[in-house]
Amino acid sequence: MNNMSNEKKKVVVEREFAHAPEKIWRALTQPHLIEEWLMKNDFHPAVGHSFNLHGEWGGILDCEVLALDQNKSLSYTWNFKHDDPVFDLRSIVVFTLSPSGKGTLLRMEQTGFRPDQKQAFGGAQAGWKQFFDKLEATLARLEQV
Repeated sequence: MNNMSNEKKKVVVEREFAHAPEKIWRALTQPHLIEEWLMKNDFHPAVGHSFNLHGEWGGILDCEVLALDQNKSLSYTWNFKHDDPVFDLRSIVVFTLSPSGKGTLLRMEQTGFRPDQKQAFGGAQAGWKQFFDKLEATLARLEQV
């Protein structure tokens, strides 16, 4: 019998943006743009670079760039240290950019949620949709510059 209770969950959000992959890549990899749609950060687009994301709620995420393929994909760890195991998150975020008829399909997949992390999982599901809304606004503003 297969025990599914220890299986990790993932959040997947996909959205088609009316922008070229190169433009979305800028928003995913330039710290001042990341701050506009995601969080304050000290990101640098280099494999092995450790950085922090500072959430508006006061939390700090510890991250490390795992892989990047310019204008195509980016992945990094997304870890939140907490004394309570229910909130102690060890996850990986992967962004994949694919050209589409309207511009670019952006897929975000965050993996690593344990079954007991229902609140973190639900927060990520809602949060990533809001982040993508902010990303859309950031990309629209970039057109005007």
